[in-house]
Amino acid sequence: MSVSKPSARNPEPLAPEPASVAFWPVLIGIFLGSFVSLLGMSTINVAIPVLMHEFQTDLGMVQWTLTGFMLATGIISPITGYLGDRFSTKYLYVIALIGFTLMSGLCAIAWNVESLIGFRILQGIFSGMVMPATMTIIYQVIPRDRQAFALSMWSLSAMLAPALGPTLAGWLIESLDWRWLFLINVPLGLAAVWVASRLIPYYKLTTPKSFDLYGFMTVVVSSASLLFAFSEAHRWGWLAWQTLSLIGVGILGLFLFIRRERRTSHPLLNLSVFRYKRYTFTLVISSMITISLYSGTYLTPVFLQNIQHVSALQTGLILLPSSLAMALFMPITAKLYARLGPVTLIISGITLIAVGTLAMANLHVGTSQMYIVLWMTVRNIGISLAMMPASNAGMEVIPRELSGHASSASNWIRQGFGSFSIGLFTTMLAARVATHTADLTAAGEMKDEALLGATAFTDSVNDVYLLATVVVLLGIPFAILMRTRHTDNQRGTTAPADKADLRQT
Repeated sequence: MSVSKPSARNPEPLAPEPASVAFWPVLIGIFLGSFVSLLGMSTINVAIPVLMHEFQTDLGMVQWTLTGFMLATGIISPITGYLGDRFSTKYLYVIALIGFTLMSGLCAIAWNVESLIGFRILQGIFSGMVMPATMTIIYQVIPRDRQAFALSMWSLSAMLAPALGPTLAGWLIESLDWRWLFLINVPLGLAAVWVASRLIPYYKLTTPKSFDLYGFMTVVVSSASLLFAFSEAHRWGWLAWQTLSLIGVGILGLFLFIRRERRTSHPLLNLSVFRYKRYTFTLVISSMITISLYSGTYLTPVFLQNIQHVSALQTGLILLPSSLAMALFMPITAKLYARLGPVTLIISGITLIAVGTLAMANLHVGTSQMYIVLWMTVRNIGISLAMMPASNAGMEVIPRELSGHASSASNWIRQGFGSFSIGLFTTMLAARVATHTADLTAAGEMKDEALLGATAFTDSVNDVYLLATVVVLLGIPFAILMRTRHTDNQRGTTAPADKADLRQT
């Protein structure tokens, strides 16, 4: 592996030439870290009732173990590009893994719910650095002809963690103790630190000359306000003064941040990445898919546990086949990407997501678990077909030195849409439950109050799934636009196009 050495004219080591990098060691280094950080995010969901009992507190308080984590993740995302440029993406990644592992250990010894929330917020800060850093490493270190496969493996780690997380969490809680949800991250985190520090090369492409404090303050205020508003809107109401005030502050902060970053010569987040139309279109597509993705990960466990009264472990086992199918299709998608190009895969994937989500909008109280497994599998295969091509097609056109900023922007925006979708779905679910309950009561067809409540809740879940179907279909027009806008320069070359595109040109 050849890496340029520091010299008087070149005080910072540059990135190694991609052709000289050992592919599999780097891939293993980013795979393990991504898996560990996302495992820590996905296991906490099924522990909420246990933590309420353990700390003798209410749902609103315990939910901050999740909300605080997501807020911290979203706040740190937009500045990871700067941090990677400043300290080297490798060092940023290793530091993030060390911090995540340390916070996992502290979460395990939390003495009250307040200390657990505090440690989870700190854990979220470090976790929020991992995904942008690992994506950046792919596009700065790995050869271009292997980036699609590398991204599919990176996505595989992102899919395996939520696939295994609920089942693992259910087993740990029932067999051992909730603290093991965090203790299990310690040996995995230490292994990830060792692998990343040994196998990923040190490099720098650029070094920022100054830190944009004004930009940092505005983006933190904007991100925190918007994410907090989206997270709590279901409790306050979307038209409540708290929600509207926070959204107003967030929009103002975002405006000031964008204006600052466009004017300063040393931006914290280089917004010039949005000049690449293909990157912008694929980011819109990814955001639509993210909203639909969150509908399944949020609604299906709620339906299974609240309506069909299955345990946390059983819920994990029911969702496991569809999650594994999504993970297993990632390498297949990488091979298809080389033959078909991104547009065909994105449209095919969105179609499958829409079909599966629409089928999930037809649940009833007695829906069989096999029905859920089948259509969640169809839906998740669609996600695996669309998500990686959307991400890779956009990142391919970004110059190597801007890939860290593009990764930061991508994760920042998707995190925001994820929080927004959860808030929107939760609010809609509550509103539709009230409407369906009133309609069923007026009809007078159900005398059993328990059945009436379960039916109203199920009908409300169907309404949310129907909305998620419409949202994901909005991504298809942007995929079609990519057919005519595939000529963004990528490091002096033309971005790869679908075979249909090549025939047209």
